[in-house]
Amino acid sequence: MLRDLVLSMRPKQWVKNIFVFAPLVFDVKLNRPTYLLRTLAGFVLLCAVSGVVYLINDVVDREKDRLHPRKRHRPIAAGRLPVSVALAAAVAFILISLPAAYFLDPVFGLIVLIYLLLQVAYSFVLKRLVIIDVLTIAAGFVLRVAAGVPLVEAERFSPWMYTCMALLALFIGFSKRRHELATLGGGANAHRAILQEYNLPLLDQIITIVTAATLVAYSLYTALAENLPPNHAMMLTIPFVLYSLFRYLYLVHVKGLGGEPEEIVLRDRPLQVGVVLWGISVVLIMYVFR
Repeated sequence: MLRDLVLSMRPKQWVKNIFVFAPLVFDVKLNRPTYLLRTLAGFVLLCAVSGVVYLINDVVDREKDRLHPRKRHRPIAAGRLPVSVALAAAVAFILISLPAAYFLDPVFGLIVLIYLLLQVAYSFVLKRLVIIDVLTIAAGFVLRVAAGVPLVEAERFSPWMYTCMALLALFIGFSKRRHELATLGGGANAHRAILQEYNLPLLDQIITIVTAATLVAYSLYTALAENLPPNHAMMLTIPFVLYSLFRYLYLVHVKGLGGEPEEIVLRDRPLQVGVVLWGISVVLIMYVFR
């Protein structure tokens, strides 16, 4: 049961919380142990809270998950983890995580609370509203970035990062909706009711717009953000972002992936290379070749 509880909290998806480190890196404080430890603590707390969200979501969606070819194997949907145990664990993690987050930093604690409330609202209401469902997912990613700002007492963190993060999350979110619609076919509505409000042509148009907007926003960030080195060397990272986005589109449209974004990131080597090279180049530009 303990194993099923951990699985229901979806540790693979905790990789999404890595965005809390963005302020640490881009505010040039990665080499400051105090801020690094605070951000690590914030990452752990975000993982705990996001695990609570997944528990609640799986309890709410357990009947529909049983109609999905993969999700029907989740512990709650499969009946291996009792609903009572899942809810008790969720309450326990909330009672521990929220006070700890507030103790770490009051503003961080408030952002974590907002994130939790937003995701719970998504599980019960917002996921049934077309477009709003994906916008809510994107807001969750933006809050992850915002949560890292008070932890490092950011002074030079550019607002452009919020725009880029929101657009990237929209890109991933709409790609996931496309994968669900294409994979489940006629049974898509039974699994996720909101899918009846989408169709492939609409999603393809939205993904095209969001992809272009993401590239433009990131390019403008590298050229205009005041916190970056004045030599504009950050513009050299644009090709890595370009390749990574195009690789993701290839995996969605050609390989039929996209249902589990974290699995794509953890398994696709070319995409990993693109992301790692981007990360290395950012660190070198921000910390070595300023």
